[in-house]
Amino acid sequence: MKDKIKEYIKKDSFLNLITEQLSGIEAYLVGGYIRDLALYYRALSLQDADFTQVNSENKLAEPILPDKDIVLFNCDTEKIARSLADSIGAAFVELDSENKIYRVVSGDEYADIAQGLNNNLEDDIKRRDFTINSIFYDLKNADFIDIAGGFDDIKNGVLRTYSPDNLEDDPLRMLRAYRFKSKTGFKIDDDVVKFIVQNTGKLDIVAKERIKQEIIKLFEGDFLNDALLEMLDTGLLEEVFPFVKDIKKIPPNSHHHLDLVHHSIESTRQIRQNKPLLRLAAFYHDIGKPKCWKIEPESGRHRFIGHDEIGGKLVVKELSALKFSKKEIEYVSKMVKNHIYPSSLAHSAGSDGQEVSNKALARFVRKIYPDVEDLIELARADRLSARGLAVSDKMVEDNLKNLEKLLEYYNSVKDKMETLPKLLDGREIMEILNIKAGPKLGVIIEALKEAQIEGIVKTKDDAVEFIKNLKL
Repeated sequence: MKDKIKEYIKKDSFLNLITEQLSGIEAYLVGGYIRDLALYYRALSLQDADFTQVNSENKLAEPILPDKDIVLFNCDTEKIARSLADSIGAAFVELDSENKIYRVVSGDEYADIAQGLNNNLEDDIKRRDFTINSIFYDLKNADFIDIAGGFDDIKNGVLRTYSPDNLEDDPLRMLRAYRFKSKTGFKIDDDVVKFIVQNTGKLDIVAKERIKQEIIKLFEGDFLNDALLEMLDTGLLEEVFPFVKDIKKIPPNSHHHLDLVHHSIESTRQIRQNKPLLRLAAFYHDIGKPKCWKIEPESGRHRFIGHDEIGGKLVVKELSALKFSKKEIEYVSKMVKNHIYPSSLAHSAGSDGQEVSNKALARFVRKIYPDVEDLIELARADRLSARGLAVSDKMVEDNLKNLEKLLEYYNSVKDKMETLPKLLDGREIMEILNIKAGPKLGVIIEALKEAQIEGIVKTKDDAVEFIKNLKL
């Protein structure tokens, strides 16, 4: 593994350019660059084709490593970083003047240049978050320094820290442990788990913006399901996601073989695409259920009427607190609010009432576009995660088939969506029908768009005839 990483480093032209300019300076490559290469070559050795994406030859794709972390010792780090940027024609960015961290940017590649802790190599190695990130590569001597045992831990699939004090220094590292768990599937060391169980509350002092970034990375991992389940066991899950405290209270029922928190986690596992926000929406999709939970006294059936609408509002509050962007929040809220919509429509897609069905389908596409495929995928994941005693195999099979029909319909019309011309604007409609602006106008505009999607209306004359004959 070490020799292969060295060969890879030798072929990195940007890194070689940096190394040439740092001649005579005590400089080390460290962190994610080495870790990700080591993980890649470990995966190759295990022939673990599920570890990352595969290329057309069905081989593991080499990792893309545009960023490099370089640590300097016993020198003026800012002066060296500025000189490096000038010498290679790159931009210089000051990231953290207090801790002496600077960035050199050249095109799509960049290197973060930092001052070593206490100007002492061993101190810097031992203070890193996890041993898998504590492997240093001496740029001058082209050799590794691994006093923390990072290579062994990568080989053995273990997430370990040199000392629990490293987690104390930055409580975000508790969440980061599960981010790496989600990415690698590695076992988290018992001492790390013990620390997390005893210190989950310390996450409160961490900036929400930093937590949000770790959440996105957590939900990108191939082993997300395992990471979330372990976070649940340690108590960290509800520390990061407060709604978990409420959904934990809802037990299995006739339609759900899992309690609500495990159903929510299982739903993320059923999402087939590596889309972190879609997986996050799957995790949140039933956030509204505790607010409207009713048990029918005679039948004992659990009812959650309106939980989709309530959930769409609750998730806005939760994600706003976690500093997600407005666009990200709108997407997740839209998914949560409408997660029942595809399955409720799926029956129409397979029914005999073709004309009515097409209108309903066109309305669905218009309302959800451009996130139609994502919402159908969420509905599929929800269906596969709820297999209570009242849910037969045939019910599941029929539901999935109808969702496929819904997707087929969308694929047949989606090319029209981006090119859908505006045949009549609001002013023209008001003049033609002699009406004023108001809710009725909005209904007419939406009906016209749906008719265009269906192919009923193609020209302006068609549009005029359609609105004149529209019965509201």
